[in-house]
Amino acid sequence: MSVPARRRACPHPTRGRRADTDRTARAVQRTGRLLCWSLAASMAGAATEALLHPETGWWPLLWPLPWYLTPAATLTWGLLRLREKTARRPPDDHNDLPTGEWEQAA
Repeated sequence: MSVPARRRACPHPTRGRRADTDRTARAVQRTGRLLCWSLAASMAGAATEALLHPETGWWPLLWPLPWYLTPAATLTWGLLRLREKTARRPPDDHNDLPTGEWEQAA
């Protein structure tokens, strides 16, 4: 019969950094999705503007918004991706790790 074990702190030095890199990876993924969707919305809005010429009062305010969101999402994605890559760099002492592991990373 197994007894439920208590959760103990792991003495591994990179255990805390893994949660940060996972969180950063999720943020990079979400920001990349935002970037793709903002580009798609920008192109759809530009096509609507070019083909249909909407005359509503709110349209001139709405259709440029995705174009303003795209540079902000690109900058945010770039900074988060840079942070993710620096967090996954190989440690200074490679002696305990196989060389192929870091060559295949990212």
